Amino acid sequence: MRVRPVYVISVAANLAGVHPRTLRIYEEEGLLQPVRTPTNIRLYSDDDIARVRAIRYLTRRRGVNLAGVKIILQLRPFDDLVDEVRADIETQAEEL
Repeated sequence: MRVRPVYVISVAANLAGVHPRTLRIYEEEGLLQPVRTPTNIRLYSDDDIARVRAIRYLTRRRGVNLAGVKIILQLRPFDDLVDEVRADIETQAEEL
């Protein structure tokens, strides 16, 4: 995965399957910290995209609000959460 931020907000939102405003909200809530260029443009990495997908999983699939997501992300290693999301997706795919 790319750790280096390379995606502008519109591309990152498209890759994550969300609206650009969603990324701004996640940043305002302290859930996401994109890198800023000298001209203040947000840049997102592949890790940021994975984080957005994990946040969406927690809010949509698990019913957790953004305050709860913030606590979960503080208490739990992010890699463990990504593994859980992948396992859940694989289980859903098998059920289809």
